[in-house]
Amino acid sequence: MTCGRWQIINTRLFAFAALLTVLALGSSTSCTAPGEATASVELEHIRLPMGFIPNVQFAPFYVAVDRGYFADEGIEVEFDYSFETQGVQLVAAGELPFAVASGDQVILARAQGLPVVYIAEWWQRFPVAIASLAETGIDSPADLAGRTVGVPELFGASYIGWQAFLSATGLDPSQVKLETIGYSQVPSLNEGRVDAAVVYANNEPVLLAHEGVATNVIAVADYADIVSNGLVTSESVIAERPDFTRGFVRAFLRGLSDTLADPTAAFEISTRHVEGLAENAGFIGRVTHFRAVEVIAGVVGGVTIKPVPGYKTGISGGGDAGRNHAQHKNQSSQTNQFSTHNTPPYKRVPIIML
Repeated sequence: MTCGRWQIINTRLFAFAALLTVLALGSSTSCTAPGEATASVELEHIRLPMGFIPNVQFAPFYVAVDRGYFADEGIEVEFDYSFETQGVQLVAAGELPFAVASGDQVILARAQGLPVVYIAEWWQRFPVAIASLAETGIDSPADLAGRTVGVPELFGASYIGWQAFLSATGLDPSQVKLETIGYSQVPSLNEGRVDAAVVYANNEPVLLAHEGVATNVIAVADYADIVSNGLVTSESVIAERPDFTRGFVRAFLRGLSDTLADPTAAFEISTRHVEGLAENAGFIGRVTHFRAVEVIAGVVGGVTIKPVPGYKTGISGGGDAGRNHAQHKNQSSQTNQFSTHNTPPYKRVPIIML
């Protein structure tokens, strides 16, 4: 073989090797690990009204942020801990794309002509309840007659839950003295300022139990079927940005699935988002979190844990927002379009019992 032929072969081999090197470099720079957004993709920043203060109950969102599930969908989430009524109004006005709110707020908003839509049911059991110290002897709705009941505000899920409770039980509102106490249910009960208080079943009763205080808890869900906390958007966002909406719900469901599969890991992630949670990790935070998981998973409270046939992320039923449900419930106020297409097979989760 001549020298010229060797030169041609060597030149072709060098060119082929150089091409492989370029392809390898291009491939290595374009791939990212799961949960990582590519550096070239600019995330869309959104503000998400949560409807409450930073709390371990929002673990699915914290998990979805920390594990990059929202980033995978091209979304950067900023948590806004304002009242849920404000969030619903901002979504209806087109100023924000999503909000966390209870189903009753959607019904009330639709009754006022606001174009909001409930797109994913998060909690499977309405968490609002009426709590009292055991010594008061308030064991049933009828026992509230002639008593003073504290409610955080005269709006929002707690107030709507109270109104639905009155309607469902037939308790005359004039027989009860209702006082606005803000989020001071625990001290208000302990100090005797009220006989009973409207609470979240997974929160204040747990805190009182930790203090060694025996309580009676009457769950609104035992008397009224109300669609609870979930994700809300507007008709315009659904119509104009269906893929964006689907991506947001998908990221949230991934965080929710992880929370149900490993509540302990979800709690640890929550400590990075909730000030003071790590210091209370010994009992209060963990039990509150696990009780929240009970409500999220549809588990009935108390010491008897009933089997959970399967978690549903779609909208399972009506929701009685006080006396307005029958008049204002309609198909356009809710949709399963974005929450049932990719529902994981959720399982029962470990429960910390009191």
